[in-house]
Amino acid sequence: MTEPRVLNGRYELDRLLGRGGMADVYLGKDIRLGRTVAIKLLRSDLARDPQFQARFRREAQAVAGLNHPSIVAVYDTGDASTDLTGHDSEHTRVPYIVMEYVEGPTLRELIRQGDLSIDHAIDYTLGVLSALEYSHRAGIVHRDIKPANVMVTKEGSAVKVMDFGIARAIADSSATMTQTQAVIGTAQYLSPEQARGETVDARSDLYSAACLFYEMLTGRPPFIGDSPVSVAYQHVREAAEAPSHFNPKVSPALDSVLARALQKDRQDRFQDAAAFRRALRAAKAGVELAPTKPAEVSTDQLSAEIPTKLPAVVALEAEEPATRAMAKVLSGGSLTTDSVEEEPHEVPLALLDDREIDKSTRRKRRAWIITLFVVLALVLGGGGFFLYSQMTAKPAATPTVQVPSVAGKPETDAVIAISNVQLKPQVERVNSDTVASGVAIGTDPEADSTVDINSEVTVKISKGPASVTIPTSLAKMTESAARDTLRQLGLNPGNTTMINDPSIAQGLLVSTSPAIGEKVGAGSTVNLNISTGKVTMPQLIGKTKDQITKLLKETSPSLQVSFVEEDNSLVDPGKATSQDPESGKDVDQGSTVTVTLAKAPDKPTSTPTTTSSPSCTASPGATSTPSGCPSS
Repeated sequence: MTEPRVLNGRYELDRLLGRGGMADVYLGKDIRLGRTVAIKLLRSDLARDPQFQARFRREAQAVAGLNHPSIVAVYDTGDASTDLTGHDSEHTRVPYIVMEYVEGPTLRELIRQGDLSIDHAIDYTLGVLSALEYSHRAGIVHRDIKPANVMVTKEGSAVKVMDFGIARAIADSSATMTQTQAVIGTAQYLSPEQARGETVDARSDLYSAACLFYEMLTGRPPFIGDSPVSVAYQHVREAAEAPSHFNPKVSPALDSVLARALQKDRQDRFQDAAAFRRALRAAKAGVELAPTKPAEVSTDQLSAEIPTKLPAVVALEAEEPATRAMAKVLSGGSLTTDSVEEEPHEVPLALLDDREIDKSTRRKRRAWIITLFVVLALVLGGGGFFLYSQMTAKPAATPTVQVPSVAGKPETDAVIAISNVQLKPQVERVNSDTVASGVAIGTDPEADSTVDINSEVTVKISKGPASVTIPTSLAKMTESAARDTLRQLGLNPGNTTMINDPSIAQGLLVSTSPAIGEKVGAGSTVNLNISTGKVTMPQLIGKTKDQITKLLKETSPSLQVSFVEEDNSLVDPGKATSQDPESGKDVDQGSTVTVTLAKAPDKPTSTPTTTSSPSCTASPGATSTPSGCPSS
């Protein structure tokens, strides 16, 4: 039975709980306090990189001072001189973090299972916001809020925010999301300012929390794309669909909260986690937020409404007189000869005879018809003039812009450079033997070409050469390091097979399939053979001492042999009669093999025998002399 691995004499490692981008997390036990903990160990292949070590230690420093029920607690941190293979690593100390062990699933697992109701989504988001409110007050921005970094307790009653691996102090002016020309974080949950590589603050975390809430409500993040860059572009430029579009059960109140929380300009979002929480509680009660910006009516909409409204205005004005002048015309008077002030005297209808009534009626009808013709003429004349001016006017020139040069830039920078000049980037990945994978080759149309604003521009991104040689440097790498190297070359790491090897230590790469040194197509799958650290014992019985020594060296240079001689009259002396371990058994490299050799048994010492001489005295009455006696 393998002895448990213990870090610094205190923390006992048990089974592996999960692997991350730069660390492995193990179930562990604090021997001193007797409590179960989670132990996060920086991967040994990254432990030599000062940048990863600094980031790993920054996580411990960021969370060490945070004591909140919705944040995974950090109990201790340090580094160990022994790696997980059990071999001494004095030159590379592996940092570790001892954390609170939370038994339960992550939000990512619950979302994939579809087990979240709207009430659960609201309650879990309130818990995340509570944790962010506390960390922001302490001056720490998380910068990587996403479902995989939020755990739900086994009872389902509370959440725990974890993984402050890229957290920064709010006061740190260098806390942008770009590092060595690459965006740090997870594309689906990046705020627009993070995608642009700008300085982040607490409102960036709130945007990511809104993306997390959106995914819990709908089962998908706000933006989905073919690549992280296309998703980041949508965060910067495009508005997200209301969550009710994907889940009709989402109320307008929740739609309004997410519309505020997902604003591109951080000034238009909730300014702190407390405000977000208040709005979310109100939305749960059905209170809808006022829109953040008034609805805008486009010029096209206005011009389309003008012709349809004019007849309605004319009809309304024709229903009853609006001025004294119009009243005079309708009553039969002349609009052109009489002044406005000369109002006709009212005459009782009973005093008029039938002829006067008919005359007055005819005058009124004629005046009504004339008025209609005048108004219609004005409307038609104005409309005709408008149409004529539109037909004869020269079309406005479409604004143009030059395509910027992006060759040699990383994909993220290239896409942002195109979008910054009001063009629409479309990424196309092509093979290139000269340009590194993930770097821009050029554009179509070419750089410095003049195109219309909002035109589509194809950004050609290298996906590396069409064929790749599996490098010899993979040999004796750890499995995780070999997989990372293959991915960087544009190859897909395949299955892992554990095999015995005479000399390569446990956990290190022995060979690949296809073999190391072979040339394969880009995107090919490469399977890994990893050493078990063991060798298979050969058959030694019946062989001589020299033959055994040679065979064991061929099996593994590190195997040791001990010979024991034993008397055996049935086997030729010097040949093996038994071995320990037995043949066919797997043993650790460097093991000692005990071989018993046959030895001839010692010969017994011989003792000389004395022969008595016969008596030569003749017995009385004998007729002859005894044999051997002289005759008389």
